[in-house]
Amino acid sequence: MALYKDYLGLGIAGNFALHLEQAGELEDFKDVVTEDPNGPKGMFPFYVPGFDNQLGIYPLSDDTIILPDDENLNVQAEPEVGLVCEISYEDGKVKSITPKQFGAYNDCSIRKEGAKKISEKKNWGPASKGLSSTLFDIDIFEEGSMLDHWRICSFLRSGDMMMRYGEDVELSGYSFFYQKLVAWMTNQINTQVDHGPLEPLLEYITKAGFPEKVVISIGATRYTPYGETTFLQEGDEVIVVVYDNDLYCKNPILMMAQKGELDVPGVSALVQKVKRA
Repeated sequence: MALYKDYLGLGIAGNFALHLEQAGELEDFKDVVTEDPNGPKGMFPFYVPGFDNQLGIYPLSDDTIILPDDENLNVQAEPEVGLVCEISYEDGKVKSITPKQFGAYNDCSIRKEGAKKISEKKNWGPASKGLSSTLFDIDIFEEGSMLDHWRICSFLRSGDMMMRYGEDVELSGYSFFYQKLVAWMTNQINTQVDHGPLEPLLEYITKAGFPEKVVISIGATRYTPYGETTFLQEGDEVIVVVYDNDLYCKNPILMMAQKGELDVPGVSALVQKVKRA
Protein backbone atom coordinates (compact mmCIF):
# COMPACT_ATOMS: atom_id res chain seq x y z
CA MET A 1 0.00 0.00 0.00
CA ALA A 2 2.24 2.81 -1.28
CA LEU A 3 -0.65 5.14 -2.06
CA TYR A 4 -0.04 7.42 0.93
CA LYS A 5 3.76 7.72 0.85
CA ASP A 6 3.57 11.47 0.21
CA TYR A 7 0.92 12.05 2.87
CA LEU A 8 1.60 13.32 6.37
CA GLY A 9 0.48 10.84 9.06
CA LEU A 10 -1.04 12.13 12.32
CA GLY A 11 -3.03 10.58 15.15
CA ILE A 12 -5.16 11.78 18.04
CA ALA A 13 -4.74 10.62 21.62
CA GLY A 14 -7.65 10.37 24.03
CA ASN A 15 -10.62 11.06 21.75
CA PHE A 16 -12.78 8.23 23.10
CA ALA A 17 -13.80 7.97 26.75
CA LEU A 18 -11.80 5.49 28.87
CA HIS A 19 -9.45 4.28 26.12
CA LEU A 20 -6.32 5.83 27.64
CA GLU A 21 -7.11 4.21 30.98
CA GLN A 22 -7.56 0.81 29.31
CA ALA A 23 -4.30 1.22 27.39
CA GLY A 24 -2.41 2.17 30.54
CA GLU A 25 -1.43 5.52 29.03
CA LEU A 26 -3.31 8.00 31.21
CA GLU A 27 -0.22 8.60 33.37
CA ASP A 28 1.67 9.76 30.26
CA PHE A 29 -0.61 12.80 30.05
CA LYS A 30 -0.61 13.80 33.73
CA ASP A 31 1.14 17.08 32.96
CA VAL A 32 -0.85 17.88 29.80
CA VAL A 33 -3.51 20.53 30.46
CA THR A 34 -6.46 20.72 28.04
CA GLU A 35 -9.25 23.29 27.78
CA ASP A 36 -11.86 20.54 27.76
CA PRO A 37 -11.14 17.78 30.32
CA ASN A 38 -13.33 15.40 28.30
CA GLY A 39 -11.62 16.18 25.00
CA PRO A 40 -8.52 14.74 23.30
CA LYS A 41 -5.15 15.11 24.98
CA GLY A 42 -3.14 15.93 21.91
CA MET A 43 -1.93 14.80 18.49
CA PHE A 44 1.11 12.78 17.50
CA PRO A 45 2.99 12.10 14.26
CA PHE A 46 3.24 8.53 12.99
CA TYR A 47 4.73 9.35 9.59
CA VAL A 48 6.46 12.44 8.21
CA PRO A 49 7.53 12.02 4.57
CA GLY A 50 11.16 12.90 3.96
CA PHE A 51 12.30 12.62 7.57
CA ASP A 52 15.50 10.64 8.05
CA ASN A 53 14.56 9.21 11.45
CA GLN A 54 12.01 6.60 12.52
CA LEU A 55 9.12 8.87 11.55
CA GLY A 56 10.32 8.81 7.94
CA ILE A 57 9.69 5.06 7.61
CA TYR A 58 6.42 4.40 5.78
CA PRO A 59 4.27 2.31 8.17
CA LEU A 60 0.91 1.72 6.46
CA SER A 61 -0.33 -1.67 5.22
CA ASP A 62 -3.79 -2.92 4.31
CA ASP A 63 -3.10 -6.61 4.96
CA THR A 64 -0.19 -7.10 7.39
CA ILE A 65 1.09 -6.13 10.83
CA ILE A 66 4.79 -6.87 11.36
CA LEU A 67 5.62 -7.12 15.05
CA PRO A 68 8.69 -5.37 16.52
CA ASP A 69 11.99 -7.24 16.56
CA ASP A 70 11.96 -7.34 20.36
CA GLU A 71 9.72 -10.26 21.26
CA ASN A 72 9.36 -8.94 24.81
CA LEU A 73 7.33 -5.94 23.64
CA ASN A 74 3.55 -6.19 23.95
CA VAL A 75 1.56 -4.90 20.98
CA GLN A 76 -2.14 -4.11 20.84
CA ALA A 77 -4.34 -3.30 17.88
CA GLU A 78 -6.17 0.03 18.19
CA PRO A 79 -9.39 0.09 16.15
CA GLU A 80 -10.04 3.57 14.82
CA VAL A 81 -11.55 5.61 12.03
CA GLY A 82 -9.00 7.00 9.60
CA LEU A 83 -9.65 10.24 7.72
CA VAL A 84 -7.92 11.13 4.48
CA CYS A 85 -7.83 14.92 4.42
CA GLU A 86 -6.65 17.88 2.40
CA ILE A 87 -4.76 20.51 4.34
CA SER A 88 -4.07 24.14 3.40
CA TYR A 89 -1.75 26.73 4.90
CA GLU A 90 -1.50 30.47 5.31
CA ASP A 91 1.43 32.42 6.72
CA GLY A 92 3.19 29.25 7.78
CA LYS A 93 0.25 27.82 9.73
CA VAL A 94 -2.59 25.43 9.03
CA LYS A 95 -5.53 27.33 7.58
CA SER A 96 -7.96 24.47 6.97
CA ILE A 97 -8.34 20.70 7.20
CA THR A 98 -10.93 19.12 4.92
CA PRO A 99 -11.85 15.44 5.46
CA LYS A 100 -12.40 13.81 2.04
CA GLN A 101 -12.62 10.06 2.80
CA PHE A 102 -12.97 7.75 5.80
CA GLY A 103 -12.47 4.09 6.58
CA ALA A 104 -11.18 1.42 8.95
CA TYR A 105 -7.81 2.05 10.57
CA ASN A 106 -5.53 0.21 13.00
CA ASP A 107 -3.31 2.44 15.12
CA CYS A 108 -1.32 -0.57 16.30
CA SER A 109 0.75 0.37 19.35
CA ILE A 110 3.57 -0.89 21.53
CA ARG A 111 2.70 -0.93 25.23
CA LYS A 112 6.02 0.38 26.51
CA GLU A 113 6.48 2.10 29.83
CA GLY A 114 8.85 5.04 29.91
CA ALA A 115 8.51 6.11 26.27
CA LYS A 116 9.19 9.84 26.10
CA LYS A 117 6.94 10.51 23.10
CA ILE A 118 3.75 8.87 21.83
CA SER A 119 5.33 8.40 18.41
CA GLU A 120 7.94 6.04 19.90
CA LYS A 121 5.14 3.50 20.40
CA LYS A 122 3.45 4.05 17.05
CA ASN A 123 5.93 3.57 14.20
CA TRP A 124 8.53 0.85 14.65
CA GLY A 125 8.90 0.04 10.96
CA PRO A 126 7.05 -1.03 7.80
CA ALA A 127 3.56 -2.49 8.31
CA SER A 128 3.22 -1.19 11.86
CA LYS A 129 -0.04 0.59 11.01
CA GLY A 130 -3.13 -0.26 8.98
CA LEU A 131 -5.57 1.54 6.68
CA SER A 132 -8.29 -0.19 4.70
CA SER A 133 -8.03 -0.12 0.91
CA THR A 134 -11.81 0.47 0.89
CA LEU A 135 -12.55 4.09 1.77
CA PHE A 136 -15.75 6.08 1.37
CA ASP A 137 -16.10 9.65 0.15
CA ILE A 138 -17.40 12.15 2.69
CA ASP A 139 -20.27 14.33 1.52
CA ILE A 140 -20.13 16.85 4.36
CA PHE A 141 -18.29 16.37 7.63
CA GLU A 142 -20.99 17.64 9.96
CA GLU A 143 -24.00 16.47 11.92
CA GLY A 144 -26.81 15.35 9.64
CA SER A 145 -24.40 13.76 7.14
CA MET A 146 -24.04 10.13 6.10
CA LEU A 147 -21.61 9.51 8.96
CA ASP A 148 -24.41 9.85 11.52
CA HIS A 149 -25.39 6.21 10.97
CA TRP A 150 -21.98 4.55 10.70
CA ARG A 151 -20.37 2.36 13.37
CA ILE A 152 -17.00 0.75 14.10
CA CYS A 153 -16.18 -2.65 15.59
CA SER A 154 -13.20 -4.98 15.64
CA PHE A 155 -12.26 -8.63 16.12
CA LEU A 156 -9.20 -10.77 16.70
CA ARG A 157 -8.91 -14.19 15.09
CA SER A 158 -6.44 -16.37 16.97
CA GLY A 159 -6.24 -19.98 15.86
CA ASP A 160 -9.78 -21.30 15.54
CA MET A 161 -11.22 -18.64 17.85
CA MET A 162 -12.52 -15.19 16.91
CA MET A 163 -13.40 -12.68 19.60
CA ARG A 164 -14.64 -9.11 19.71
CA TYR A 165 -11.57 -6.93 20.34
CA GLY A 166 -13.11 -3.46 20.52
CA GLU A 167 -16.62 -2.36 21.42
CA ASP A 168 -19.18 -1.87 18.64
CA VAL A 169 -19.87 1.89 18.79
CA GLU A 170 -21.28 4.77 16.78
CA LEU A 171 -18.79 7.10 15.13
CA SER A 172 -20.65 9.95 16.80
CA GLY A 173 -19.46 8.44 20.11
CA TYR A 174 -16.10 10.14 19.62
CA SER A 175 -15.58 12.92 22.17
CA PHE A 176 -14.79 15.39 19.36
CA PHE A 177 -16.26 14.76 15.91
CA TYR A 178 -17.36 16.71 12.87
CA GLN A 179 -16.54 20.44 12.82
CA LYS A 180 -15.64 20.48 16.51
CA LEU A 181 -12.92 17.96 15.72
CA VAL A 182 -11.70 19.86 12.64
CA ALA A 183 -11.46 23.13 14.58
CA TRP A 184 -9.63 21.40 17.41
CA MET A 185 -7.15 19.67 15.07
CA THR A 186 -6.37 22.92 13.25
CA ASN A 187 -5.67 24.72 16.50
CA GLN A 188 -3.76 21.79 18.00
CA ILE A 189 -1.37 21.48 15.07
CA ASN A 190 -0.72 25.23 15.10
CA THR A 191 -0.16 25.50 18.84
CA GLN A 192 1.15 22.15 20.12
CA VAL A 193 4.66 22.40 21.53
CA ASP A 194 7.31 19.91 22.62
CA HIS A 195 5.90 19.01 26.03
CA GLY A 196 5.63 15.70 27.84
CA PRO A 197 4.56 13.00 25.34
CA LEU A 198 3.66 15.59 22.68
CA GLU A 199 5.76 16.97 19.83
CA PRO A 200 5.91 20.29 17.90
CA LEU A 201 3.81 19.31 14.90
CA LEU A 202 3.98 22.60 13.00
CA GLU A 203 7.77 22.48 13.19
CA TYR A 204 7.72 18.99 11.65
CA ILE A 205 5.25 20.05 8.95
CA THR A 206 7.44 23.01 8.04
CA LYS A 207 10.51 20.77 7.70
CA ALA A 208 8.47 18.38 5.53
CA GLY A 209 7.60 21.18 3.11
CA PHE A 210 3.94 21.65 4.12
CA PRO A 211 2.33 18.45 2.78
CA GLU A 212 -1.10 19.14 1.29
CA LYS A 213 -2.58 15.74 2.18
CA VAL A 214 -2.74 13.94 5.49
CA VAL A 215 -3.99 10.68 6.95
CA ILE A 216 -5.41 11.27 10.43
CA SER A 217 -6.42 8.51 12.82
CA ILE A 218 -9.00 10.14 15.08
CA GLY A 219 -8.64 8.01 18.21
CA ALA A 220 -8.97 4.43 19.38
CA THR A 221 -12.33 3.18 20.64
CA ARG A 222 -12.77 1.26 23.90
CA TYR A 223 -11.64 -2.35 24.17
CA THR A 224 -13.79 -5.24 25.21
CA PRO A 225 -12.48 -7.01 28.37
CA TYR A 226 -10.84 -9.52 26.00
CA GLY A 227 -9.20 -6.83 23.88
CA GLU A 228 -7.96 -4.91 26.90
CA THR A 229 -5.95 -7.89 28.15
CA THR A 230 -4.93 -9.58 24.89
CA PHE A 231 -1.79 -8.70 22.94
CA LEU A 232 -1.06 -9.65 19.34
CA GLN A 233 0.78 -12.87 18.52
CA GLU A 234 2.30 -14.14 15.30
CA GLY A 235 -0.41 -15.80 13.22
CA ASP A 236 -3.28 -13.73 14.61
CA GLU A 237 -5.60 -11.80 12.34
CA VAL A 238 -6.81 -8.29 13.23
CA ILE A 239 -10.14 -7.22 11.73
CA VAL A 240 -11.40 -3.63 11.97
CA VAL A 241 -14.80 -2.89 10.41
CA VAL A 242 -16.45 0.48 9.78
CA TYR A 243 -19.98 -0.11 8.55
CA ASP A 244 -23.24 1.56 7.58
CA ASN A 245 -25.73 0.80 10.35
CA ASP A 246 -28.60 1.50 7.96
CA LEU A 247 -27.52 -1.60 6.03
CA TYR A 248 -26.15 -3.90 8.74
CA CYS A 249 -26.30 -4.47 12.48
CA LYS A 250 -23.58 -5.92 14.65
CA ASN A 251 -24.50 -9.61 14.69
CA PRO A 252 -24.56 -9.96 10.88
CA ILE A 253 -21.23 -8.07 10.77
CA LEU A 254 -19.78 -10.62 13.22
CA MET A 255 -20.93 -13.50 11.01
CA MET A 256 -19.59 -11.80 7.89
CA ALA A 257 -16.23 -11.30 9.60
CA GLN A 258 -16.12 -14.94 10.67
CA LYS A 259 -16.71 -16.05 7.07
CA GLY A 260 -14.35 -13.49 5.56
CA GLU A 261 -17.21 -11.91 3.59
CA LEU A 262 -16.65 -8.20 4.26
CA ASP A 263 -16.11 -7.03 0.69
CA VAL A 264 -19.66 -5.67 0.40
CA PRO A 265 -21.33 -2.26 -0.08
CA GLY A 266 -21.40 -0.06 3.00
CA VAL A 267 -18.39 -1.72 4.70
CA SER A 268 -14.79 -0.56 5.05
CA ALA A 269 -12.86 -3.55 6.37
CA LEU A 270 -9.22 -3.79 7.36
CA VAL A 271 -7.96 -7.37 7.72
CA GLN A 272 -4.31 -7.73 8.76
CA LYS A 273 -2.31 -10.90 9.36
CA VAL A 274 0.17 -10.57 12.24
CA LYS A 275 3.71 -11.62 11.30
CA ARG A 276 7.28 -11.51 12.54
CA ALA A 277 9.90 -9.70 10.51
